[in-house]
Amino acid sequence: MINVEIPGFKRLQLEHIVLDYNGTIAEDGLVLERVKGLLNDLSNNVEIHVITADTFGRAAENLEEVKCHLTILEPDNQDMAKENYILKLGIDKVAAIGNGRNDMRMLDVATLGIGVIQREGAAFEALKNADVICYSITDALELFRNPQRLIATLRS
Repeated sequence: MINVEIPGFKRLQLEHIVLDYNGTIAEDGLVLERVKGLLNDLSNNVEIHVITADTFGRAAENLEEVKCHLTILEPDNQDMAKENYILKLGIDKVAAIGNGRNDMRMLDVATLGIGVIQREGAAFEALKNADVICYSITDALELFRNPQRLIATLRS
């Protein structure tokens, strides 16, 4: 569990990190190498979940070395499917990370939503529903390794 008290915001007691795949942890269908190590490191404290439509058909192969739960979505209503996934885990226990329009609902309902802007860009709807915006997935994942950064960003 990742446990951090953010003054004027809330106490985070995270048991799960749910991540989008393409545009978030992967570029053109390939997981960024440094991300694999960060996810495996974080998996010692929280469960890692990757939820994707798997546009390039490479998610399972590219996540073989990562300790995570992989869920492949149907092409329709992905925003609702991602939201429902978060609801089943328990919104107060989940941090969600994404960049796409289909991530906007999960970023909104998770107790902590993090939007990332990488080479693929990011949908405005996703960013406006996030609590924190990062310029890279590695910066976003480092927030969990250095929770003082979350406190500095989110305290009131």
